[in-house]
Amino acid sequence: MTHLRRVYADNKYHNHVLYGWVTQNGFYELDIVRRPENAKGWVKLPIRWTVERTFGWLNQCRCLSVDRERTTESAEAMIRVAMIHLMLNRLHPKENQTAFHYRKAA
Repeated sequence: MTHLRRVYADNKYHNHVLYGWVTQNGFYELDIVRRPENAKGWVKLPIRWTVERTFGWLNQCRCLSVDRERTTESAEAMIRVAMIHLMLNRLHPKENQTAFHYRKAA
């Protein structure tokens, strides 16, 4: 079983109460993902984008689009099954599956 070592949070969660709670209750590091200084407009934040992309992939699975699980163990199992399904489709795509492409903007 793997253990959580580092947690990434948005700049919104930069507060001393959270730091105190993590120090007392957590055995992991808390990293706040911030925008670069003097940045204007939209800026790609690498870690945040990775997490949001993964959530997007998981939401494509119908059973995960709504939280219907009664226990956290069954919810975790469903997430694992969805990620295994995603990995298998990437490792061995179906013959009639078209290549991924972005839709054209309207």
